[in-house]
Amino acid sequence: MTVKQDFNNGYAPVNGIKMYYEIHGEGNPLILIHGGGSNIQTTFGKVLPLLSEHHKVIAVELQAHGHTNDRDAPESFKSDASDIAALLSYLKIKKADFLGFSNGGQTCIQLSLDHPELINKMIIASAFYKRDGVVKGFFDGMAKATLQDMPSLFREAYLTITHDSAGLQNMFEKDKARMVEFKGWSDEQISSIKVPTLIMAGNKDVMTLEHALEMNHRIPNSELVILPGTHGYFLGEGMPANENSKIQAAAVAIIEEYLNEEIKP
Repeated sequence: MTVKQDFNNGYAPVNGIKMYYEIHGEGNPLILIHGGGSNIQTTFGKVLPLLSEHHKVIAVELQAHGHTNDRDAPESFKSDASDIAALLSYLKIKKADFLGFSNGGQTCIQLSLDHPELINKMIIASAFYKRDGVVKGFFDGMAKATLQDMPSLFREAYLTITHDSAGLQNMFEKDKARMVEFKGWSDEQISSIKVPTLIMAGNKDVMTLEHALEMNHRIPNSELVILPGTHGYFLGEGMPANENSKIQAAAVAIIEEYLNEEIKP
């Protein structure tokens, strides 16, 4: 018996790769960009059903992640932003809202610099823009990390999709290299962002609260929300959320209210 899925999916030919995407719901387009080492379900699985009640949610999987194949080039936020822009062109979407988590938030930053015309509003969730914006020891730990340090949930999720252990190692090495070599963006670049922006972070996130506040001060048309929990908890990313917790529902309610507000001139 064939089970009918309640969403559409496909592969878009963009910049030499076939980018996997899913479309859930109807309404104004909202693009979801997952974190490093993750995929659509591990980052957004717990909030996607809520978000798709009021939006045409287009969730993507980036280079070498999930169902999307790799290219013979390092990962970069610039290439990810270019891939997202090409996907929107392929889907004939002129403008959308964006929600990017962690590395996906950094892709949003690059997208706002390279392709601001595509963005109505963006939400940067748990992402930092410079090296000193993270908790002490983050980059030292990243430099020493091995595949076994990746949470098993992410490893299993990748292998469930691809059954390719070499691909898993490749994704890990490319993700690691991008973060070890992370240069970030200048204060001037961040201050030049013109699109309306909501910054979200957990109070025990990998980015410091001071850095979240600095981003809020530097991005002219931005707002800041701090929610309880560790990296990704407010989205239910990569971990089983407390069934009694209302944090994920609260995060979605905040996102909905922000996206529904009229853009200030």
